[in-house]
Amino acid sequence: MVYAAAAARIADSLAHDTLLAPIESTVIPLPHQIHALSRAMAGDRVRYLLADEVGLGKTIEAGLIMRELKLRGLVRRTLVVVPKGLVAQWVAEMRTHFDEDFHPLTPGEFVSYRRLDPDENLWRRYDQVVCPLDSVKPVDARRGWSRTDVAARNRERFDDLLAAGWDLIIVDESHRLGGSTDQVARFRLGEGLAEASPYLLLLSATPHQGKTDAFHRLVSLLDRTAFPDPSFISRERVQPYVIRTEKRRAIDVAGEPLFQPRHTRLLPVTWDERHAPQRALYEAVTEYVREGYDRARREKRQHIGFLMLLMQRLVTSSTRAIRSALERRLEVLQTPPAQLSLDTDLSADEWSDMDGQEQVDAVLGAAVSALRSERAEVEALLDAARACEATGPDTKAETLLDLVYLPGVRAHRLRELDREERAWRDTLDRRARVQPELTPILIVRIHGGAP
Repeated sequence: MVYAAAAARIADSLAHDTLLAPIESTVIPLPHQIHALSRAMAGDRVRYLLADEVGLGKTIEAGLIMRELKLRGLVRRTLVVVPKGLVAQWVAEMRTHFDEDFHPLTPGEFVSYRRLDPDENLWRRYDQVVCPLDSVKPVDARRGWSRTDVAARNRERFDDLLAAGWDLIIVDESHRLGGSTDQVARFRLGEGLAEASPYLLLLSATPHQGKTDAFHRLVSLLDRTAFPDPSFISRERVQPYVIRTEKRRAIDVAGEPLFQPRHTRLLPVTWDERHAPQRALYEAVTEYVREGYDRARREKRQHIGFLMLLMQRLVTSSTRAIRSALERRLEVLQTPPAQLSLDTDLSADEWSDMDGQEQVDAVLGAAVSALRSERAEVEALLDAARACEATGPDTKAETLLDLVYLPGVRAHRLRELDREERAWRDTLDRRARVQPELTPILIVRIHGGAP
């Protein structure tokens, strides 16, 4: 009944065939964003997967749709669920582009509000809220918590959230809701959100990721009847629910291509005699990782296994990245043993859904006790990393600068497109710091936490 009534009101508004959101927003929408808005509002129910490629402005599209629904009197209360690192960005973009104030409701605020009124449903306090995805997913157990503690947490973060009466729910990086099974907490959160609002926008540049079961779980949130099981997934059935623009087809307001053609080639990076300390550091970290990972598996300490995988990737990224990681790990190892735990509640599914910087923060920020003799190993590796930094730039930085100065390369337009490399904030910092020593090129750091 709710969906039918909402659809009838949209149909009545569309009788005037006018889109109001682009006119009164402070952003000038691109053609594909106008198309997304028009397509969303032309349907009999606003429940879509916005799946534009990275960099095409899915946030703007979601904001336009939200504003259009508000202007038509169809939406008052909006919830935005995003990864932790995107909360501030969403609040800022909604205010800047649409003059909409969203309140960030994070775990730290729950304690403060609870002291004011233990019985209040905090989610009803504000009409427009942004919250971190993992802070509201249901939990079955938590190390050191009683059943009463778990029930209270779920009531406050999950049950009250779903009962707060939302008109529109937006989920960014929504592929994370697919999970590895239908019992994973993130998918259970997705199911709850899908039932809690008549209007639903799922945003993801990579909704499929080669996993048909997970993709089915994701699109089933839009319409469970249309996708009862994975056998119903086909291009023809999915197409009405997906709005997607590829970069190669995107144009600007003048009708010109929005992006220049991209040419990718492999650039080998080699060590010579000057880079002996870098090679030695890489080999030492690799041995530390190999032994540590084997011990973690034998002792069934999953978090340490994640830590070892992370260390191997960081030493491949840059000396600065591994040095920073080793410093953070050593800080934990210097903590009194009584304050450390053997493992954390981080699951393999959650680990795989995190981007590089989220993995760094989750793994290195956890107070997990050491493997046998690990502190001595970390101290030795840290000394080697600091000595390595003192010898000069990484060979990768040198190779990059050599490329910049090749004839025909326009240095000010150089882009580092390797996603794995961009994931490590410390590597970006290192690239920016090494540059003034060697070249007058201006380098600007761009990452998810940039203002």
